[in-house]
Amino acid sequence: MLYVKAPAKINLILDVLHKRPDGYHEVEMIMTTVDLADRIGLEPRTDGQIRIISADRYVPDDHRNLAYQAAKLLKDTYRIKQGVSITLEKKIPVAAGLAGGSSDAAATLRGLNDLWNLKLTSDQLAEHGAKIGSDVSFCVYGGTALATGRGEIIQELPAPPNCWIILAKPSIGVSTADVYGSLKINEVIHQNSKDMIRAIYEKDYELMCESIGNALEAVTLKLHPEVSMIKEQMMKFGADAVLMSGSGPTVFGLVQHESRVNRIYNGLRGFCDEVYAVRLLGDRDSLA
Repeated sequence: MLYVKAPAKINLILDVLHKRPDGYHEVEMIMTTVDLADRIGLEPRTDGQIRIISADRYVPDDHRNLAYQAAKLLKDTYRIKQGVSITLEKKIPVAAGLAGGSSDAAATLRGLNDLWNLKLTSDQLAEHGAKIGSDVSFCVYGGTALATGRGEIIQELPAPPNCWIILAKPSIGVSTADVYGSLKINEVIHQNSKDMIRAIYEKDYELMCESIGNALEAVTLKLHPEVSMIKEQMMKFGADAVLMSGSGPTVFGLVQHESRVNRIYNGLRGFCDEVYAVRLLGDRDSLA
């Protein structure tokens, strides 16, 4: 069995620029990986089948699963006769705005590249990833990056200023398609990615806190008021900056001082089942 790490990501910036002719939205995102990860186990099969194994009842075990799609794409493209059993040990919440499914797909691409001895570069794997989902290309590389296009054009950035991340997911799932479907482009408040990039390069924690922003947040907050409540509580308990990740519903807080982490974590546990205190990973080599 070959094991591969699949870390979650958060969006420090998520801006939606316009709707594209292909139906997707043109986005500008600054994403970074955090130390909350699924573990993917890959085991060769002689019958040529792709099988998904997961104890999480919310994880599909068929063609809807992005890890399945990643395996099938490589198998079909490179005419691989061997099959694979993919065991998903889930730690990242499902439908949470943390790219759990995309990261599982990216980890499957990286792992099968080794298992099937395909000798593909990260750039080639990321190109394959773009065919599966908008966040998969970023997840192939990990680390920190500016993602443009529909999310598949990746420009590496340095690791952000180091800090703790508190993640809190309410007990709801959010459909990314529903959020984008409810988005009115003419009402979007555009985000300041230039300041965020400067904060990252200059390791300026205060500027990073001031610059976070998510154009989808207002849409999800209207659809799911409980996300608003988590944001308010996280700020009240002492997070330095608070934002929803992706299309939600997970909210993350940036916390510089470790002394505050337990207070925020314990405070949120009072009314939210899924709360995590993790570190930023930030560097591409953190996938090893």
